[in-house]
Amino acid sequence: MKWNKSILSLLSVLLLLILAACGNKEEKTAGAEGEKEAPAEESYTIEHAMGTTEIKGTPERVVILTNEGTEALLALGVKPVGAVQSYAGDPWYDHIKDQMEGVEVVGQEDPVNVEAIAKLQPDLIIGNKLRQEKIYDQLSAIAPTVFSETLRGEWKENFELYAKAVNKEEEGKEVIAAYDQRIADLKAELGDKVKKEISMVRFMPGDVRIYHKDSFSGVILEQLGFARPAEQDKDDFAEKNATKERIPAMDGDVLFYFTFEEGSGEATELEKEWINDPLFKNLQAVKTGNAHKVDDSIWNTAGGVIAANKMLDDLSEIMKSK
Repeated sequence: MKWNKSILSLLSVLLLLILAACGNKEEKTAGAEGEKEAPAEESYTIEHAMGTTEIKGTPERVVILTNEGTEALLALGVKPVGAVQSYAGDPWYDHIKDQMEGVEVVGQEDPVNVEAIAKLQPDLIIGNKLRQEKIYDQLSAIAPTVFSETLRGEWKENFELYAKAVNKEEEGKEVIAAYDQRIADLKAELGDKVKKEISMVRFMPGDVRIYHKDSFSGVILEQLGFARPAEQDKDDFAEKNATKERIPAMDGDVLFYFTFEEGSGEATELEKEWINDPLFKNLQAVKTGNAHKVDDSIWNTAGGVIAANKMLDDLSEIMKSK
């Protein structure tokens, strides 16, 4: 009897071990099947100024290295974890600072602080060839990096690239469509007023510029159909280092001027000197009360979609009253 009981006990233990083994096998099989069923992380490839870059999944930690790019991300509903400091403001332009709370400063457009970028552990870096070509390899070693080509008048081309890079191409199309509709609506509202010749002048520390068509504000004026004075009706950026003998070239039916002040007061003093010059006061636009000072950040420096819409606000308010 004792021997039979021992045999039964042994068989019971063996049965329990067999059942446990089967259970573990089923769990492992279920786990393996579950892993197979999990979808693979989506990836997409972006063609850009420096070649092609593969991006896995929708980026959540984006670092942006241009001012116009910062505006693009905000318009797309993407708050960057790091961004270059605005050219004016402390550290952001007044018109975006409320949306930039908590964003880390990673230097300026040139120079960029590569160490600060690395500490943020981004999963996407967006920059610009004109500004940061020399450090592209360093940035690419940190995270997938996409570069736009240049920074001039046509901001929409860069915007479309950035929208693709953050996997929000459809949202980007909606933003552009809304902007284009604003252009069409304002152009219709202004009617014959778009036949007026619009002049643009910028004061900077040690430099006075007459802006042409391939500038941020120049492109917007052309989209609205505005005429430009003959001296400014050129498909390039601007006439730099203008002398006072060139003041007559600043005339137009309406004159807009803007001043880039770095904080030293030098640009502001230069502006005062020029607008009080007898030649400037003799301009037709000045004598008829059609010379207007506007915000440099909006009309030139920021260079993005938010600034573009705010420039349309300015033009609507000023030109409708004329």
